[in-house]
Amino acid sequence: MSGSASRLFLRHNALPLLAGAIFAAMFGLYLALQPHGIHTDVLITASNKGVLLALVAAAQTLPVLTGGIDLSVGAIVVLSNCVASVLVSGSGLQIGFGVLAVLGSGLVAGLFNALAVVVGRLQPIIATLATSTMFYGVSLLVRPNPGGNVDDDFASAMTGAVFGVPVSMLVLATVLVLLWMPFRRSLTGRGVYAVGSAEASAYMSGVKVVRSKLAAYVGSGLLASLAGLLLTLIAESAQASAIQAGDLTLNSIAAVVIGGTSLFGGVGGIVGSILGAFILRTIGDLLFVLSASPLWQPLFQGLILLVAVSFGALPMLRTRNRLETYR
Repeated sequence: MSGSASRLFLRHNALPLLAGAIFAAMFGLYLALQPHGIHTDVLITASNKGVLLALVAAAQTLPVLTGGIDLSVGAIVVLSNCVASVLVSGSGLQIGFGVLAVLGSGLVAGLFNALAVVVGRLQPIIATLATSTMFYGVSLLVRPNPGGNVDDDFASAMTGAVFGVPVSMLVLATVLVLLWMPFRRSLTGRGVYAVGSAEASAYMSGVKVVRSKLAAYVGSGLLASLAGLLLTLIAESAQASAIQAGDLTLNSIAAVVIGGTSLFGGVGGIVGSILGAFILRTIGDLLFVLSASPLWQPLFQGLILLVAVSFGALPMLRTRNRLETYR
């Protein structure tokens, strides 16, 4: 890589690289403070919790890249959680059908959001706020009471480890390699960035704006349903919890910002959001090994989010006030 290419790479990936460095330092400290040392079970637990939020953050990233937002990702996770608690059991064929049904529920939810934003031309924040309530209502119909009937062997296999590597981490790597990387290099993926940067200009340049937005919201629903499936396999139960849905949505937005994706759209990516999610999860783990009260966690998360938003807003300070142009 030439010098100019290296500088360009560093300039475009400064915040994700910073997030990666912060996560490495925090996780290294967490492992050093572990009373029983580095153990496979510790890595599995940290991976399962981190990957769960990372998938939700990845789901949030796609609409944000278009300049929108999805306030229903947490509700889709809860919906998928409830669907999985009913269908992911029985024979191998039945489990396979259940997994497809869970992912299908996320695709349908994402398509519903996309139609509300693209066809209905509603503001994403309003449209997804409304649909989140609908998805929560469906979750209550599917799972009126907490519980579940998930296949133990399948749950243990998907939340365990293979040769010391957590399976959930392999699932996350598969999502990055097989879904995110081809999508980002595709015309639709580039269209997502173009729409988020300047929608009118993208339209005038021939970018398929509708297709890009549809892909972003449908992809978001798919990733959120994958997070819901993982949640079910970890807990082996489900609960239609509005509080959990709200927490997941808020944390996903925080992870997106910490990972360097601009809330104005067009800048960032899923890799940074994943690192942001792992940072947020490691805060809780660090507080636990330090025997600090969990009540401190929202304070630390809020402070980190405020710092991340401040860094992300620095480029805006260089932008001249447009009103000055007409003086």
